Amino acid sequence: MTETVKIALGSIAVGIAVLLLKILAWLMTGSVALLSDALESMVNVATAAAALIAIRVAARPADQGHPYGHHKAEFFSAVLEGVMIIVAALLIMREAWLGFRDPPVLDAPFDGLAVNAAAGVLNAIWCWVLISRGRRLKSPALVADGRHLLSDVVSSAAVLIGVTLAVLTGWTVLDPLLAGLVGLNILWSGWKVMAASLSGLMDEAVPEATLEDIRAIISDRATGAIEAHDLRTRHAGRVTFIDFHLVVDGQTTVDEAHAICDRIEQSLRAMLDEAHITIHVEPDHKAKHSGVLVL
Repeated sequence: MTETVKIALGSIAVGIAVLLLKILAWLMTGSVALLSDALESMVNVATAAAALIAIRVAARPADQGHPYGHHKAEFFSAVLEGVMIIVAALLIMREAWLGFRDPPVLDAPFDGLAVNAAAGVLNAIWCWVLISRGRRLKSPALVADGRHLLSDVVSSAAVLIGVTLAVLTGWTVLDPLLAGLVGLNILWSGWKVMAASLSGLMDEAVPEATLEDIRAIISDRATGAIEAHDLRTRHAGRVTFIDFHLVVDGQTTVDEAHAICDRIEQSLRAMLDEAHITIHVEPDHKAKHSGVLVL
C-alpha cells in the first residue's frame, strides 16, 4: 500500500470522526450554523472516498487502452470534489434561509461549541497533513482534499465565534446569518478547487520556473548537440511529460546522439521524479536557430 493510499484512507477515518462530533454538537444545540458545519463534513467524507478511488486508479500502470497511464484520474476526483462542495454550499444556504425566517432557540450552547471546537482542531491537523504530503507526493487529489478541509477549518472557526456572539448577545438571527456566510465561503472554495483541477485536465504546461529549469538542464547536458526547439510540457498528477526536438550535427552517429539523449533524460528525471521524456533527434539542416541553445 503506497503512502498516498494510506493518507487517503486516513482522510476517510478522520472525516467520519469529525462528522460524528459535529452532528453531536448540532444535536446538543439545535444551531443552524452548526448544522451547516455538519453538512459540509458529510461532503468531506464523500470527497475523501472519491479521492481514494481516484488515487488507486491513477496508480495503475499504463496498459494497451491507456498507454500514457491513468494519472489524470486524480484530476477527475478533484473536479468531483468541487461539484460536491458547491452542492453542500447550496444545501447550507437553504438551511440558513429557513433558520433566518424562524431563528432557533439554542440549547446547551457552550457544551455543543466545545464539541465542535474539538472537531475543528482535528480537521486543522489533518488539513496540514493533506496539503503538505499531497504537494510532496504531487497528488492533486490529496491537495484538493486538503484545500477543501482548509475552508472547513476557517468556516468552523467563524461558526464558533458567531454562535458564541449569538448566545452572549441574545441575537438569535446571527446563527442563520452566519450559516449563510459559511455557505458563500464554501461555494467560493468549491469553485477554486474545480478551477485548479480543470487546468490539469486541459494539459496545462508546467510553471514557468520549472520550465526554466528544464531549459537550463537541456542546455547544460546536451553537449555535442546544436540546439533544442519546440519544447513542450504538460502535467498529469505526479507525472510531467516533456518533449522536444534535438538538433545534432549531420555527421553524428546514432550511438553518439543516443548518448546525448541519455544524459539529458537522466538529469531531467533527477529533477522530476516521474518524467516521461520524448526527444526527436534531427540533423543540423533542421535547425530553427531558436529555443534552447546548447552551452
